[in-house]
Amino acid sequence: MKSHNSTREIYWFHAASLGEFYQVKPVLEGLKEVEPDSLAVISFSSPSGFENAKSSAIDLRIYMPFDFPWTVRNALKIINPKKIIFASYDIWPNMVWIADKRKVHTNIFAARVIDGSLKIKFGFSSFYQSVYRAMSTIYTVSTKDYIRMQSIIGDSKRPILRALGNPRYDMVMKTVDEFTQEHQQSVLSREKRIIIGSAHSEDDAFLIPILADIIHEHPEYKILYAPHEPSESEIARIQKAFSDLGIVVPVHKKKKLLILSDDPVVIVGVVGVLSKLYWQGQIAYIGGGFSTGIHNVMEPAIARLPVIFGPRYHHAHEAEELLNNGGGFTINNGDEFRLILEKLIENNDYFLNSSFAATNVIHQNLGSSTRIIRSLIRD
Repeated sequence: MKSHNSTREIYWFHAASLGEFYQVKPVLEGLKEVEPDSLAVISFSSPSGFENAKSSAIDLRIYMPFDFPWTVRNALKIINPKKIIFASYDIWPNMVWIADKRKVHTNIFAARVIDGSLKIKFGFSSFYQSVYRAMSTIYTVSTKDYIRMQSIIGDSKRPILRALGNPRYDMVMKTVDEFTQEHQQSVLSREKRIIIGSAHSEDDAFLIPILADIIHEHPEYKILYAPHEPSESEIARIQKAFSDLGIVVPVHKKKKLLILSDDPVVIVGVVGVLSKLYWQGQIAYIGGGFSTGIHNVMEPAIARLPVIFGPRYHHAHEAEELLNNGGGFTINNGDEFRLILEKLIENNDYFLNSSFAATNVIHQNLGSSTRIIRSLIRD
């Protein structure tokens, strides 16, 4: 392949997987709107991102599973980008160091340094310092992240450091904008439904018996249960757990028809519909907090649902924001889950305040994409 000799400027984005692409997407698309003559290249280190990421703003996608020096040198020679842009945690050290030697601008946006991060621990901090000092610009999610990042970088004149927020909020808002026009009614007028999103087996162990109790004690409530991996075996396992408690559970497998049955409990057996199904509920529990870390809490929050989740949430700034503003609740066990759930069910004022706070977190954090795009062009 020959090297790129066009006069059109190239912005090279890197995303590890499909999940990280959704953070990159509003910045990539916004940058193309501002600079329509530029070219947008995006590389993925996972097949899921390479195969499933969709945007008309992408001019070229690359599958790059490894950060090998020789791979990076060859790719840089061919693409010859104006800037290389990473998101959040998806930073490739060899690419940063080699780009620095070639005097190619490198940026990371939505950067985070969480409590207990290896980046600030003895024996690791010097490595991360060498990576971050080789970058041109770093845009952090919050002021707290900015301060921690500054402590890693030290007194180096590089990189330019700014706190510009998290574009995930903009992505969530953009995705649901048209959909929300059809769902303007009060959250209290919706079906009384508790939605379990992206549940892991560690969540199932305490959720299922408590939810069975809830629908017996509060028969007006229904449960929508979405396992993280809705495979046939996982669905059968969850069905059996409910069946052992005397509850027969059907499976919703339709992607386009989002009308749910009147059964007390329904399992979601397809992917890609949960963000819209949140608008048919009142309270959400998001899984992963007792295993690998919580999943997306923004989708239920923008749907005006108070959000409950487990203790492994510190990687998600949005979860911290929900907790700080009263729209989210963290639990350490099933007893705490039951207490919070019953309080939200039985106290309308408490429920409405939490519902408003959850949505307000999203609205308060909008605009990050615009700030990042302006800074990418200027810096």
